[in-house]
Amino acid sequence: MKQGLALQEMATTLEAQRASKKDYIIDTRSAYFRIDDGGVKLGFNVPGNDGAQLMALRKTAHQQFANVLGVPKVYYDRMMEDAPDLLVTNLNHWMEAQPKTRLLRTMDNQVRAFLSDRYRPLDNFDLANAMLPKLMELEADVLSTGITEDRFYVKAVTERIQGEVAEGDTIQAGIAISNSEVGAGALRIEEMDYRLVCLNGMIREVAVRRAHLGRSTGNDLIDGAREFFRDDTKQLEDAAFWNKVKDSADAVFDQGRFNNRLQEYFLASQVALPAPTKVVDFVADRFNMVEQEKESVLAHLIQGGDLSAWGVANAVTRASQDVEDYSRATELEAAGGKVIELKPQEWEKIVA
Repeated sequence: MKQGLALQEMATTLEAQRASKKDYIIDTRSAYFRIDDGGVKLGFNVPGNDGAQLMALRKTAHQQFANVLGVPKVYYDRMMEDAPDLLVTNLNHWMEAQPKTRLLRTMDNQVRAFLSDRYRPLDNFDLANAMLPKLMELEADVLSTGITEDRFYVKAVTERIQGEVAEGDTIQAGIAISNSEVGAGALRIEEMDYRLVCLNGMIREVAVRRAHLGRSTGNDLIDGAREFFRDDTKQLEDAAFWNKVKDSADAVFDQGRFNNRLQEYFLASQVALPAPTKVVDFVADRFNMVEQEKESVLAHLIQGGDLSAWGVANAVTRASQDVEDYSRATELEAAGGKVIELKPQEWEKIVA
């Protein structure tokens, strides 16, 4: 399992991010783009709150402005690189011609997301605040955390629930928690199993998947922009939601569900497969792996010496540790779980 941040480092980062975040509701007609300090920046006015704001945009925000305003991203990037004045002209035109009320998420005086005004903020700090005490209650140890530009991750396991696929091949029950504050996917609580032989995590079933969707926040007319705050109703809704999220951890650490997964792993270990290169070609194509990832899976499969469906799944999860990006490593851990779920007829095609 990719290690990412130490627990204390994660907590310190979340606290710092919490202090530097601000959200605004804006009318696109009152916002504008301009070139400043050699870069494209977004300007908007907040009446009674420090007046005009001018902020650089992060990568995700650029992608979202391109999507919402209907500017093809390839063309957007070309203008950004070669003709920023033309990009500003395009964006300002469509901001005026296609008026929308949007939620603007900022951090460190940079625009990090441009979202629907129905987007419901479920923030990483609140998620950690809800789940870390619950994990302690369940005697689960946090083994890995990650904070990327788009997503937040916590992965934990417990020694209380464990079993063997074969003699000496011990698996422990775990949990994978993830969230995005910038519209890059839902909040997810997933079952995860941890293999002690190689310290790999394999992500399995989703226990909670909650899209960031709520009530519209900007139906009324606004002058310029206004800072977004949760009202009392939203705070009560959030408190009820976090309680449900905490309860989901009990379902993840369920002995019966873990036993069922352990049986799946045993059955997968009995599925004999043909030559490694043929198997890895199939898996790499199925899960959209780049060449370097494919080579890593093949190397770990050969090194492990287990040419079964179980061996392939573990080669994929082991390859996740070789990937630099934490989000992609997590995707490969989930791909290992999907290998276990492949139907017999799919493996038969390879054998044939």
